Amino acid sequence: MSLVRPEREEEGLRLDAYLPYRLSVASNAVSGLIARAYQDRFGLTIPQWRLICVLAEDGALTQGQIVARTVMDKVTVSRATQGLVKRHLVARSEHHADARSHVLALTTEGRRLYAEIAPLALAYEAALIAGLAPEEVTLLKRLLARLQAAAGQLNGEDPPNVSLR
Repeated sequence: MSLVRPEREEEGLRLDAYLPYRLSVASNAVSGLIARAYQDRFGLTIPQWRLICVLAEDGALTQGQIVARTVMDKVTVSRATQGLVKRHLVARSEHHADARSHVLALTTEGRRLYAEIAPLALAYEAALIAGLAPEEVTLLKRLLARLQAAAGQLNGEDPPNVSLR
């Protein structure tokens, strides 16, 4: 791995200008806002919401497929699954090809909750990007996908399957 050094090293690291820091702060601010809304109104954690959303979009999946799709770790997905199964929002069934694995799917109640939350999620997104032009939003999504791919490549991972819908 070859890392490029900044041209003006004498400036040193300035945290507020450091892109990884700015991305983290922005992500934490957005996640905190959304997390409070989901927790207060629906009693869901962010991982639980992500799991519900992925199952609503993709249909039934194994926990391993959810880990790959959401880039959440196995323990986080397992805990989110347990909470959702306990609330009867997700059903767990045996995997036909692998007895050690389970297939997860939204229940009727889970699909109903998704239908209630999805418009709220879209409204939050619209409010967050209200000050940006449509082409800026498109560019931002493209740049974020490229940064994610670059980070994965530096980490020795395969390129992510990122949708820019």
